[in-house]
Amino acid sequence: MATQALLYTDLPGVRLLNRGKIRDIYDLGEQLLIVASDRISAFDVVMPNGIPDKGKILTALSLFWFDLLLHVTPNHVIETDVTRFPEPLPQYADQLAGRSMLVVKAQVLPVECLVRGYVVLSGAGWQEYHERGTISGIALPADLMEAQQLAEPIFTPTTKAQTGHDENITLSQATEMIGEALLHEIRDRTLAIYRRASDYARERGMIIADIKFEFGTRTRGGGPADVLLIDEVLTPDSSRFWDMAAYQLGRVQDSFDKQPLRDYLRSLGWNREPPAPELPPAVVAQAREKYLEAYRRLVGKELAI
Repeated sequence: MATQALLYTDLPGVRLLNRGKIRDIYDLGEQLLIVASDRISAFDVVMPNGIPDKGKILTALSLFWFDLLLHVTPNHVIETDVTRFPEPLPQYADQLAGRSMLVVKAQVLPVECLVRGYVVLSGAGWQEYHERGTISGIALPADLMEAQQLAEPIFTPTTKAQTGHDENITLSQATEMIGEALLHEIRDRTLAIYRRASDYARERGMIIADIKFEFGTRTRGGGPADVLLIDEVLTPDSSRFWDMAAYQLGRVQDSFDKQPLRDYLRSLGWNREPPAPELPPAVVAQAREKYLEAYRRLVGKELAI
């Protein structure tokens, strides 16, 4: 295992636009540089130590899906080879190689796209179902069981929160935010992405329970705006992957994500407020292996890192 996680990038001469929970974003004028760090968060708090190579795993998996989904939707990726990046970026290859993307500077839509194909009653987003039998205003059958497959996947938009949890919104609310035509377009693309990705994952023995991602728009030459899939897509940080062979209706499924980290933090009785506790090496190793296994299962090969 790599000995040190990259927690923060430092690129003198390049304008840092935003440092999120995981990604550092730099402004290059007409383009952006997105760098996936090895930071890891749980319960909306960033941990003091990271998961070595996590950013490389997330980037490689996103690039795999961006390519697979090109016939469904265009995306914002321009270049991933650091040697082809504009100056002065190539000199920072030790920080950027394998974990960075040069992308289109798109106008990020304020609505995040979430598709649910299976029931996760323990998830925060299902509180509305417990209370009213709906989710994002969509009526669902009564007495759904944990991990039950829905008759049809449902599109449940959310707000894009800068801190804390995103909030579920109805289709009517989303329409007010971005307009009916644009909402219908991203809804249709979101469902198409989920179906294509789910079909592929099943061939690899994996279930995709739900996914969340973002779109942005780019206007060129006064014509209609291009709608692009942006940020990351179908990684363990934004999607819930289950093993088909271990699937069992009615119980909480093991996910290919940072579950070892969440389990450890729960065992401490931590109050989920900063500062977060330091993660022991065993938990770091377990979480790293979960991310690598997700890549291995979905892509069908080892990741060279």
